[in-house]
Amino acid sequence: MKRLLFLMMITLVAGGAMAQPKQRRNQQTTEKKQQQTGTQGMTQRMRLQYPTALDMPEDVVWRRDIYREIDLNKEANAGLYDPVEPVGKQMNLFTYIFKLALQGYIPVYEYRLDGNEVLEASAKIDMKTVLDNYHIFYEEKDGKLKVDNSDIPSSEVKMYYLKESAYYNQANSTFHIKPLALCPVMLREDDFGGEAAKYPLFWVKYSEVEPYLSRQTIKTSDINDAAIMNLDDYFTLNKYDGKIYKTANRLGKTLAQIAGNDTTKLSSEQKRIEKELENFRNGIFGEREKPQVPDSIAATATKEKKTTARRTRTAEKKEKVTKTKTKSAPSSGSSAARVSVRRQRH
Repeated sequence: MKRLLFLMMITLVAGGAMAQPKQRRNQQTTEKKQQQTGTQGMTQRMRLQYPTALDMPEDVVWRRDIYREIDLNKEANAGLYDPVEPVGKQMNLFTYIFKLALQGYIPVYEYRLDGNEVLEASAKIDMKTVLDNYHIFYEEKDGKLKVDNSDIPSSEVKMYYLKESAYYNQANSTFHIKPLALCPVMLREDDFGGEAAKYPLFWVKYSEVEPYLSRQTIKTSDINDAAIMNLDDYFTLNKYDGKIYKTANRLGKTLAQIAGNDTTKLSSEQKRIEKELENFRNGIFGEREKPQVPDSIAATATKEKKTTARRTRTAEKKEKVTKTKTKSAPSSGSSAARVSVRRQRH
């Protein structure tokens, strides 16, 4: 009996010794994969080389969310449209985002009918759905989607919706305007040549695409081809130019809904919001108000200023007269004046 128990113990120990290296190997393999690959297929090396921007603090004392229309026909935004088709590794913003999403590096989120973005897992959509909905030609092989460069509708994406957040961080007394989300908008004209219809494709969370934007550059000038900037700097430094079409409000209305068909009122609302942002920023970093001076002190200072100016003018006149006399006086080496004596008759 004792011998049987001894053999059983040896068997268990041997089995454990054989299973432990295999389990350890599996654990090491898993850890290695986790180190090599981050979320959304991004390698850890890439994250270290191109670190993401810090998230906006949740406890800021002032914040305002703004939605803008980034029209690529404007000069400040033209770099996002060029080139229409990829030239080597150079491609425009939509083509770059499209390829990242197609290869599964970044997720895309549904554009809802109310225009409000939901950047959560429940709102993620499959790229195949996007391709089918907007009739973009693709091929599917071994579960992978392939779209030729000529079939990517980058020439039709001439606008973006951009959500940004202007906020004041009281922890370090800084003011920031941070991009939060991007939505490419496809403009397609109808068969009758009317106004192009807008087709918002999907939302992209900026913090998820930001590490990749650091690797792609755009031109910032039409007269200097050497003037380039990476896409992340372009958005982080707020180099884009876009009109406000909505702000985060409790009624969820756009400025167009508030203004109705009155374009003047719409423009006035846009300018008012821009002015509010400017006033808040200048209130933090602008010039301090000059202290008010009592009237008696101000009057005395004004009187002294006038007296000083009058004395200065008098001194200048005296100096001018003195110089004139000195210039007209005879020199020491000149001959004596002649005297004429008239002889009188007796």
